[in-house]
Amino acid sequence: MSLVAILVTMLQLALCSIAIATNSFPDFQLLNVNETLTGTKMFMPLGLSETDDHRGKWNLKLVHRDKLLSPNDSSTLHNHGRRFHARMQRDVKRVASLLRRLPGKGTHDGDAAYQVSDFGSDVVSGMDQGSGEYFVRIGVGSPPRSQYMVIDSGSDIVWVQCQPCNQCYRQSDPVFDPANSASFAGVSCGSSVCDRIDNSGCNAGRYCRYEVIYGDGSYTKGTLALETLTFGRTVVKNVAIGCGHVNRGMFIGAAGLLGLGGGSMSLVGQLGGQTGGAFSYCLVSRGTDASGSLVFGRGTMPVGATWVPLLRNPRAPSFYYVGLSGLGVGGVRVPISEDVFRLTELGYGGVVMDTGTA
Repeated sequence: MSLVAILVTMLQLALCSIAIATNSFPDFQLLNVNETLTGTKMFMPLGLSETDDHRGKWNLKLVHRDKLLSPNDSSTLHNHGRRFHARMQRDVKRVASLLRRLPGKGTHDGDAAYQVSDFGSDVVSGMDQGSGEYFVRIGVGSPPRSQYMVIDSGSDIVWVQCQPCNQCYRQSDPVFDPANSASFAGVSCGSSVCDRIDNSGCNAGRYCRYEVIYGDGSYTKGTLALETLTFGRTVVKNVAIGCGHVNRGMFIGAAGLLGLGGGSMSLVGQLGGQTGGAFSYCLVSRGTDASGSLVFGRGTMPVGATWVPLLRNPRAPSFYYVGLSGLGVGGVRVPISEDVFRLTELGYGGVVMDTGTA
């Protein structure tokens, strides 16, 4: 590439870095969390069979792309202005592709600039299914099987009840059968993904075993797997989910739980910079026919919104803490010291925001 082309490309990068992303929803998009999870590219090496003549070497002829674009038109081949313009157009597309892969580093006003288009799902009350939780309906597997999932910002693991189900609670949809999904793949015991799970182990000496126990005594146990989740027209591949064979708790009606906590194994953590590290939700009043929404991405932040910073606790990285300073009743502040609500340096106390509690 010529020096002029390099300088123009750098200028394009600078201009793109201050561009404001649009908030339109795409007809279709494909996200892959595999590299976010493992931190390494998991390409399989191409097996080549050696021969006596070539000893495994392949000889391929390299042809410049300009020659391919104009094989019978010498005027185009030698028209440097036209070739330069075409090269710049390719650079624009290449830069845009690279920027979409970058995690959101933020612009001068603190908003994330590099992200995929937002995606999400409707949020409905679980009262009709006999549950006090909020549900989203997403597709699990390939082809996708629609399942009601509890949204929970207070935990990380994404999981569904799975066949064979040794102990299951009642759910509205048929229990997910991994044998009917072309994208289901068990996670091996030695995988770096398995190392991220607390209380992990080995199932039958091959696959990663997970176990999650919640604060109310509910639990799920089973095998960790990589699976495809579908949100409307957005497909998210290679999501690490729990395939629960032994489950018990207050998840009545739902097929499982969509963990949205602050840890690396939550759906938000697995997506990483692809959504700008943000999600938003609107919870509807219980007992109404209306539905709310759960949206991944920063584009839906309303203009003029007011917010407070979230606090992090190294002792409980899954929780989103808020700095509560006091309580008021009828416009009168209750005489309670702010220290009662404060998160201490040792990780005790504090106030957690949690969609999974009443």
